[in-house]
Amino acid sequence: MEEPIGVTEAARIPQQRGEQLREAAAWYAQERHWDVFPGTWLEAAGGTERCSCGDVGCAAPGAHPAGPDWAGLATGSAAAARRMWSRQPGASVLLPAGRTFDALDVPEPAGFLALARMERMGLATGPVTRTPDRRMLFLALPGAAAEAPALVRQLGWDSAAIGLVGRGEGHYVAAPPTRVAGRGAVQWARRPSRADLWLPDADQLISPLAYACAREAADARTRLS
Repeated sequence: MEEPIGVTEAARIPQQRGEQLREAAAWYAQERHWDVFPGTWLEAAGGTERCSCGDVGCAAPGAHPAGPDWAGLATGSAAAARRMWSRQPGASVLLPAGRTFDALDVPEPAGFLALARMERMGLATGPVTRTPDRRMLFLALPGAAAEAPALVRQLGWDSAAIGLVGRGEGHYVAAPPTRVAGRGAVQWARRPSRADLWLPDADQLISPLAYACAREAADARTRLS
């Protein structure tokens, strides 16, 4: 598996978690030209961790926007990103979708099946994240989220029924090494590399993703029957 562009041995061994988050955010801005913004963070509370938002029932503790104006906070400047995370080193690293990329969000088993199928077929995948709640997000060119439902219908499936979700403008993606309390960290299933500076479009991804999602949905129904 290829290493991200420009990552050195020193960069792989951060002195502390805050440094790791800050440098990851700066790298995304500088090397991938992705806008980034700091989200919520984790706080220690009675031997456990809780989200900085203060909601005891938070659905994504430590991994969501800190306020409604998050889209306006996003920056494509590595220097600005470092300043933001210097003020709050533990903040999650969030990327607004719909700008330089959209994301196609699928169940983890379907994502791994699709990756294996695309590798066998020699298809480019682009970067892929793996979330602690067992989802995988395939990054694609902007517009993929809007195009996905119609493309899936052309293949004979309904995107909602098979669990394929498009995330475009108005959505965000939690990026590695963001961590969700009690669940684990967001990881790269396919790390960004020189080979995917130009992301795949929806047409390249939908067929293998829809097939894998439909198969996983059918398998899930069988397991429940």
